[in-house]
Amino acid sequence: MTRQVYPVYDIAGLDSRSDILVGSFAPYIGQHRKLHVPHRHSFYHMVYFTKGAGHHTIDFDRFEVRPFQLYAMVPGQVHRWAFEGEVEGYVLNFSPSFFHQFLLRPDYIEEFTFFQGQAQQSVLAVPEQMRTRIADIFEEMIALVPSISMLHLDKLRVLALRLFLDLASLDEPAKPSPLSNNIVLLRNFRKLVGKHYSELRLPKDYAALLYITPNYLNAICSELLGQSAGEVIRNRVILEAKRLLVNPRLAIAAVADELNFKDNSNFTKFFKKYTGTTPEAFRRTID
Repeated sequence: MTRQVYPVYDIAGLDSRSDILVGSFAPYIGQHRKLHVPHRHSFYHMVYFTKGAGHHTIDFDRFEVRPFQLYAMVPGQVHRWAFEGEVEGYVLNFSPSFFHQFLLRPDYIEEFTFFQGQAQQSVLAVPEQMRTRIADIFEEMIALVPSISMLHLDKLRVLALRLFLDLASLDEPAKPSPLSNNIVLLRNFRKLVGKHYSELRLPKDYAALLYITPNYLNAICSELLGQSAGEVIRNRVILEAKRLLVNPRLAIAAVADELNFKDNSNFTKFFKKYTGTTPEAFRRTID
């Protein structure tokens, strides 16, 4: 039996009348029943659970679904849900351009830790004292949806930003304030890796783009991440390889070509060296 290509959802295909979709989660999963299949979005995706169980996999990291958890995902991440019993909560989807004309800095959203594409940072436990406020913000947004206008869209943007700022306060104690120069450099390094991982594989390439030495870049990564700059680059290549391998109709050789490896053999050796398994074996582990 031929397996289906995993879907890539666009916000326009989810019955949205604009660049934003907000609503209750139970009706949302009732309308979109293929959430158990690995898929990607071309938009930002946030889900806040008030009831439910099961698990959620984001970029091959598995998380247990619990009430009062919030999941935040960025465009391009591969994820899937596996629910047990009824689930309730809220969903918020918005396009990458939703805030562009509203904010002076188009990349402002990327400043939030939970919107930086790191799976382990995208799952938040909402404390009891904040739960009512988070639910109220979602309810305010839902009330604006039936009559979308420019004014209501701006109100939605303000409410969404209030939600993000409230959530950002959850890890405030762990963040140095103000941001140190090294943290800014690390953030910029990760952004560059996200854009150029397929063609730039050496720390010296990124150090040149950041106007620092390779040794300094390695020192920053070691201090803040506990890994070398080379590991950051390799991990991003491996992540994208796994994302591509989820597609059963994409040949291994095509994955190798997409990631700019010389040939299939070179890619297979790289993948096995850093994951302990071959691309073919990894693909067989995907349901």
